[in-house]
Amino acid sequence: MITLTSAELSSLEDLAAGLAREAGVAAMRMRAEGVSVAATKSSEIDIVTFADRETERFITERIRAARPDDGILGEEGAEASGTSGITWVIDPIDGTVNYLYDQPAYAVSIAATVVDVQAFADERRAVAGAVYAPRFDELFSAHVGGGSRMNGAPLTVSEVSSPAQALVATGFGYTVDRKREQLELLTRLLPNVRDIRRLGAAAYDLCALAAGRVDAFYEQGLQPWDYAAGALIASEAGATLLGADTQTAPGEPLLFAGNQRLITQIRDIARGL
Repeated sequence: MITLTSAELSSLEDLAAGLAREAGVAAMRMRAEGVSVAATKSSEIDIVTFADRETERFITERIRAARPDDGILGEEGAEASGTSGITWVIDPIDGTVNYLYDQPAYAVSIAATVVDVQAFADERRAVAGAVYAPRFDELFSAHVGGGSRMNGAPLTVSEVSSPAQALVATGFGYTVDRKREQLELLTRLLPNVRDIRRLGAAAYDLCALAAGRVDAFYEQGLQPWDYAAGALIASEAGATLLGADTQTAPGEPLLFAGNQRLITQIRDIARGL
């Protein structure tokens, strides 16, 4: 794993934040002009819009211009190997269905990651990143060791330690089999927590966790672009990130996040323990 100075990490965060804001404003403008579906993915209701593709193209072009030696991994197919040890993981519009329906909870997520086999299930760890929700004009950002911020103000996760008092965020997939699996988890958790929130954008959910707007987050079936920036922002705000069990890294198949005392109990309930 490469070593980066504090100044280098801050520079990566600034780049991610600037690009996320600029791309988010452009995506919001495209939405106002009208939205159209370009393709489907895992099922006919798992969509890609033309704005997804255009926003990803914009971000990747700007990253290549600023840091030509870095790699790129985008949800909509952008991929390039690099020589610097840094790979940018991009979700151009997290919450595409929200975007399609003009629901406000969508965001641009950009993270600079490095290889770390002890980090996430995909063996990447975000070292700097940003999530921008243009409809709310909320810019979340962080770098390793530097804390998390929303529009410049520091963030701290909730201290709620009882599942019965916890507001828990989650999300659902777009295939029938995945929905059935997620329903099983939800059935175990819902009777044991304060309530469930489903905003429809994992990156924004993780930022809401960082801001103390929810007490915990979990989701099944996330991909690296779904959580790369948001997980870093939550972690730097004090969240503990867990996988499906003590032997599994967070990510796919499951990611749990919250303060350490609470999230270990949430995971135990989800596992039926």
